[in-house]
Amino acid sequence: MEELKRLDIYVAEREQLTRSASQKLIEDGNVTVNGRPSKKNYLVQPDDAVDVNVPEMLPDRAVPQDIPLDVVYEDDCLLVVNKPKGMVVHPAAGNPDGTLVNALLYHCGASLSGINGVLRPGIVHRIDKDTSGLLVVAKNDTAHVSLAEQISSHRFERTYLAMTVGHLKNENGRICKPIGRHPVDRKRMAVVAGGREAATNYEVLKRVSGYDMLRLRLETGRTHQIRVHMASEGHPVMGDKLYGGGRTRFEIVHEKLLCGQCLHASSISFVHPLSGDFLRFESPLPDYFARVIELLENEQ
Repeated sequence: MEELKRLDIYVAEREQLTRSASQKLIEDGNVTVNGRPSKKNYLVQPDDAVDVNVPEMLPDRAVPQDIPLDVVYEDDCLLVVNKPKGMVVHPAAGNPDGTLVNALLYHCGASLSGINGVLRPGIVHRIDKDTSGLLVVAKNDTAHVSLAEQISSHRFERTYLAMTVGHLKNENGRICKPIGRHPVDRKRMAVVAGGREAATNYEVLKRVSGYDMLRLRLETGRTHQIRVHMASEGHPVMGDKLYGGGRTRFEIVHEKLLCGQCLHASSISFVHPLSGDFLRFESPLPDYFARVIELLENEQ
């Protein structure tokens, strides 16, 4: 009888990878056994279906590109930018260039913090590709450390505007549910036992044609936090197909206008790392968001 092989050895031999590379694929959820993630020491059975997803290679480093930037504020320590919907924040597999980082390197040259490495210089916090709005960028490591500390201690305030499907029961509230990687679909996050603490405060600003316009304030900054929390309440963000949106008649008819979730990082506030001044910046509703509201109001 043939000896059973550990999953990491099986994948390494089948895909012609090193043992460490196969282990990394398994740890990142890119290997499934019979449709589910498994551990590297799992013994592969003869009738097991082992599927392997080898992601695209990351670029070695980000390169400067002459891409227009909407700079809201800039000094020697930092800059605040208004990211358009559809722009990825930093290079990654599948998005090697054309990102905010590529634009920042062209705009700032070498004047960006290096704490997050050559693919994410200056990036202190992120927003999703299809989320528009404000980001602060650090120009040096001292500023980066200060801003990151403010985020971790909940002194860096971030407010978002969103359209969500259906009407929330309460006009305002606090959603406190732990968030972690989805147990099956590793591209998604989910409310899971043992996940990281996550808290989102919301306020209903407007109820219109079966949707709520919300102001949301983050206490924590988990990946996809607002999108996961709202979906967990049964009210996904409009246009967010990953977490249950995109299914209503309005979303289907206006899919091209939405191009993903209707979510905007509308304001940020923090203490300047050098001067100690309290700074607050606001971003007006982008055109697509204002148009969504107009269309919904016309339907009433």
